[in-house]
Amino acid sequence: MQEHKIQNPIIPGFYPDPSICRVGEDYYICCSSFEAYPGLPIFHSKDLANWEQIGYAMTKENGFHVDVNSWAGGVMAPTIRYHKGTYYIINCNFADDGNFIITAKNPAGPWSEPHWLKDVPGIDASFFFDEDDKCYIIGTGDVVKRADGKMDRGIWAAEYDIENYKLIGEPVAIWDSALRNASSPEAPHLYHIGDYYYLMIAEGGTEHYHCVTVARSKDVLGWYEGNPANPVMTHRMLGFDAPIANVGHADFVETQYGDWYAVMLASRTIDGYYKNFGRETYICPVKWERNWPVFSPGTGMMEFEYPADEKLPWTPYDEEPERTDFDTKEECEGNYPLYMTAWGTPYRKYDRVADSHLYLKCIARGVTEPVRGFGYPKTKDGFVAMMGRRQRYVDFTMETKMTFVAKNQEAAGLIVMQASDHQYLLQKVQKDGRQLLQLVLHTSTLHGLPWLPGFGCEITSKVLEEVPYDEDTVILRMQAKGQDYTFSYGADEATMKSFPTHGDGRLLNPEEVGPMAGTLLAMFATGNGVESENEAAFDYFEVKKG
Repeated sequence: MQEHKIQNPIIPGFYPDPSICRVGEDYYICCSSFEAYPGLPIFHSKDLANWEQIGYAMTKENGFHVDVNSWAGGVMAPTIRYHKGTYYIINCNFADDGNFIITAKNPAGPWSEPHWLKDVPGIDASFFFDEDDKCYIIGTGDVVKRADGKMDRGIWAAEYDIENYKLIGEPVAIWDSALRNASSPEAPHLYHIGDYYYLMIAEGGTEHYHCVTVARSKDVLGWYEGNPANPVMTHRMLGFDAPIANVGHADFVETQYGDWYAVMLASRTIDGYYKNFGRETYICPVKWERNWPVFSPGTGMMEFEYPADEKLPWTPYDEEPERTDFDTKEECEGNYPLYMTAWGTPYRKYDRVADSHLYLKCIARGVTEPVRGFGYPKTKDGFVAMMGRRQRYVDFTMETKMTFVAKNQEAAGLIVMQASDHQYLLQKVQKDGRQLLQLVLHTSTLHGLPWLPGFGCEITSKVLEEVPYDEDTVILRMQAKGQDYTFSYGADEATMKSFPTHGDGRLLNPEEVGPMAGTLLAMFATGNGVESENEAAFDYFEVKKG
């Protein structure tokens, strides 16, 4: 009998901050999506090893707003829970009005419009339903008073009226962190297990020093004592060349048979400490000893592979197709495969599917504009004409067949990006009356932090290659071998030519970009500042391994 394996990451690609809940024999994960549209993807599994996306929690239909900006703003760190027939998600939208709760009877949707939480400050808020049906909100902030009277970062909790969406009583500080004055105590999750309430948080920031720590108390609103073994999961001691990095931000789940697991984010590295995938979803087994959790028993590290739980029914799903041909009835009605994503809430329609082609309009918004920082006013033009999917493989080939005649400053083609201003564009443009193919690199320098005053952004753009190309239709191909990118073009497969200049994937992932968001592989069209009715037609879009 073949032994089944859990393969990490269980959800590959830019799907960070996983939160998990079990309802009967079914498991559901919700992940952050930042500025991608639709928002908050939902996944389902029967065996904790095989996962299938079943929908999104946030769309235009329930009031989802997110702007194109840094690619790392928007919605992050959701918590999903189930209580008495209703699914709940609490989350923060940095592009809208902050913390909110949405509800659904079916995790695949539809989900309610946001209930905005004006009395819930801070980031990474979560909630907890106790056995007596009381609900509690757990959040972050400067809530722990020091001996000198100043306030340190920590975790607070308060009882919550889930029916009327308001706090009951004053929030109280319940813990600070395992490490004294730890950086970024966040991502709190609360559980009632046996005689104790357990608080699990992330510390150290979501990059190299990220970790999972646990504390416990017999009083839900009491001060929590830290686990002497903290941190219970981290890879920061493995150095900067570890194949799995940034491990943290965990959530527990108990199977129907009483076994325990934890899902969390981590990053695969490529050719050294470069995290082009961003942060992905991982899982490890958990064992309880002396009323404390032991993560990944035997090694204490996140492994790429674990034996699957034999008590759970092995339930594989079909692999996501590598190629999209834009020929289904659903696509013609504007319903794309769930693995496809756009950037920014599309308040106006820029796309259509007809004649087995995806048409993208050359709207004014360009794909490269300076990052504005957080806290800017909401707009209804903060979206680009783009459609793509997340990078999931170290080695991959992205390809499309595009028909497009550029006018004025318009451009269309393929883009690979990890931040709004860290991109390679393989595009068709018009210059001096000629149609050209260009390979363009955009990088940026950030001055300060996007959420602090005085922030600024400078973009550097360089045309690496440029050749005349008078045909209307062109095959565009980008191939990655680790961090080595090659770009090619041709009228058909028999006439493909490669640009001599190679791209360096490390330029998409400099230290200042970090792993917050992952790499998007996409088709795009733009008027680069001028609205146009001209369209680029894409016959297919393919991203295949190798």
